[in-house]
Amino acid sequence: MRTAKATAAVLVAVPLAFGGLASPSHAQDASPGPSGTFGPGCSALSQKVNTARDRVMEAAAAYPQLSQLVSAVVRARLNGTLDGKPHITVFAPNAQAFQKVTASQLTSLLGNEGQLKKVLTYHVVNKQITPNELSHGSFTTVEGSKLTTSGSGTTFKVNGKANIVCGNIKAANATIYVVDAVLQPPS
Repeated sequence: MRTAKATAAVLVAVPLAFGGLASPSHAQDASPGPSGTFGPGCSALSQKVNTARDRVMEAAAAYPQLSQLVSAVVRARLNGTLDGKPHITVFAPNAQAFQKVTASQLTSLLGNEGQLKKVLTYHVVNKQITPNELSHGSFTTVEGSKLTTSGSGTTFKVNGKANIVCGNIKAANATIYVVDAVLQPPS
């Protein structure tokens, strides 16, 4: 059943990566949720979803705001790799993050599997990062470059640019921090 749900979500998500970049906006609340999540964008993600027992890709597929990320991961053939890693952190770009990428840049990225893998693995760290570690964090990504986090309370940035709009979402093998920009590894 879980595999069927994840497959169905991917089948819906793949067409979205090529055309549906718009997403509804919702009222936002910055206070920490009962599950330990925090950030102004958490209300845009369905808080009724419990992903703590799901592997990271099934967990991400449960949130419509992450459908384009899920689609890109499947396109890059990284879903099995990410689901197989224990204790990772994913800085997951939401729909608004993909809206900031031009159509030509997105088409180019989706058409180059090597570059797509490089960009996507730059969003993943091989350890579960706690909210306490975000204040002045520096982490090596699966891609191999450094990624930094800064901030306090419930307001954090990644690389000084991307905002963590919803943080500390739990999956069986991962912690997910939703960000409002697609992160680019250093050249």
